[in-house]
Amino acid sequence: MTPPVEQELNNGVPHSARIWNYWLGGKDNYEADRELGQRMAEMFPQIVDIARASRQFQARAVRHLAGEAGIRQFLDLGTGLPTAEATHEVAQAAAPTSRVVYVDHDPIVLAHARALLTSGPEGATDYVHADLTEASTVLREAARTLDLTQPVAVLLMSTLGHVADDAQAAALVRSYLDALPSGSHLVLCDTIETPLTKAGSDEYADGGAVPYVSRPQEIVASFADGLELLPPGFGSITLWRPDTPPTGDPVEQWGFVGVKP
Repeated sequence: MTPPVEQELNNGVPHSARIWNYWLGGKDNYEADRELGQRMAEMFPQIVDIARASRQFQARAVRHLAGEAGIRQFLDLGTGLPTAEATHEVAQAAAPTSRVVYVDHDPIVLAHARALLTSGPEGATDYVHADLTEASTVLREAARTLDLTQPVAVLLMSTLGHVADDAQAAALVRSYLDALPSGSHLVLCDTIETPLTKAGSDEYADGGAVPYVSRPQEIVASFADGLELLPPGFGSITLWRPDTPPTGDPVEQWGFVGVKP
């Protein structure tokens, strides 16, 4: 049985979902989150751009999948706190019958999800309170809302960095994709390792949050092994089918959208 939310909340320890909310300009965060988030932003100013670019990339990818690609089922792993253009909002705007399952283990995310992630009348949304690394549990619970014999889009947005071991991260991706049929998609992005992003990751871990590792480009690209990448392929997420011509330097958050053949 899942413990009550109020027994799990620890406002004095920074948490990734709430720090991310702070970088996005939200109000659902605490002093510990703001302190670490501000230190990170001072050390690595691009982190705020990365947070916003990630949300925008997610919206563009979901809009394409629910529109041109005809996907009607979405599994959002490590969803974080609800923000504008949440997965179900974007998907159901393009295809009202879309069904979306959100997954996160943070109890404050659970509380907000239950209140705010409500479906349109023709589709469905559900929330699974679990760690994304518990693939068998997540898939079993997601099957209450999704038909796993039909194509599903899996979203791993800036979350796989919390799985520090490269082989374990790759195996986790495969465990989800292997359980889904041909025509399923993977939308993934994570921070590319540079001297600055590595320093930011170290500061993040030293600040008390669950560690988040940046990875070399070739390791992140390898998570797409066996998939057919949609153009423009693997690269900075600001360059993936932008709505308007991008300005400034591409962010050090790289990703792709791939389809299982």
